Amino acid sequence: MNIALVILNWNGKKLLETFLPTMVANSPDAEIVLVDNASEDNSITYVEENFPEVTILKHAENFGFAKGYNVALSKIKADVFCLINSDIEVTPNWLQPISKFYNENKNSGIVQPKILDYKNKDFFEYAGAAGGYIDKYGYAYCRGRIFETLEKDQNQYESTSISWASGACFFIKSTDYELLGGLDEDFFAHYEEIDLCWRAINNGVHIHYIAESTVYHVGGATLNKVNPFKTFLNFRNSLFTLLKNLPRRKIIPIIFTRMVLDGLAGVLFLLQGKPKHVLSILKAHVSFYLHFSLMRFKRGNYQTRNYYQTKSIVWNYYIKKQRIFKA
Repeated sequence: MNIALVILNWNGKKLLETFLPTMVANSPDAEIVLVDNASEDNSITYVEENFPEVTILKHAENFGFAKGYNVALSKIKADVFCLINSDIEVTPNWLQPISKFYNENKNSGIVQPKILDYKNKDFFEYAGAAGGYIDKYGYAYCRGRIFETLEKDQNQYESTSISWASGACFFIKSTDYELLGGLDEDFFAHYEEIDLCWRAINNGVHIHYIAESTVYHVGGATLNKVNPFKTFLNFRNSLFTLLKNLPRRKIIPIIFTRMVLDGLAGVLFLLQGKPKHVLSILKAHVSFYLHFSLMRFKRGNYQTRNYYQTKSIVWNYYIKKQRIFKA
């Protein structure tokens, strides 16, 4: 099983200095590829001088996350791609459980390891934790992380099938990546891995969480959580994902409900004194309307009805006060 670890970089020299040495040392059997999105901070020079074994692909401009990976992966030959952030610390032998799983489960297409917090290593990290799910209205959450509540890792979550894998450390067979058409470049960044995983489920591609493999993620290192631009991407791209992947009869009622809930989120931002985030939600809805026809055209031939594990994670979390994942 030939695995290529593909790091997308944009002005991330400091992160590479911190995390690339460990990744190289702990991944001896994998090819490591640095994909540079037109950095201006001498990232390339640092890697060339210190890690000649790392393959470097240079983009002429910053393509963002989705297009940056799509262009690069079209040039890389491997059985399995691992889309991995530059702020990930991998552990010794972390790839062995992944390789073993792929070798023993020929039908598995997408895999995610356990993702813990680099800054607080006993706890799960926001982006991915122990594998992701979505509720009926497209809100994403994880085993080990629901909204801002992070659980302590006590090995309470075993390996299992999941609904989506985190883009922070995302394994996918190259044949499945090609089958699904890669990441949606109109997303630019954020939520595109959830869209890809939902399309995978609609196409019969299996997604799994592997508890025996652990990585640590800094989180927010490339786009801060409270950044209004990330709020815009989050709200807009989640609506894109619903339109592209929902069963046909559910599109209107669920998207309408979701947009009402977005409005309530805007009120909450206003009460918190965050008017820029309210504006981001409004911009997200306008952008959704402008791209409606394009996203509807991207719908596949089949949409599974069994796409959610919980009806409303918002209701469970804020009304029922269920802050911990329940199957």
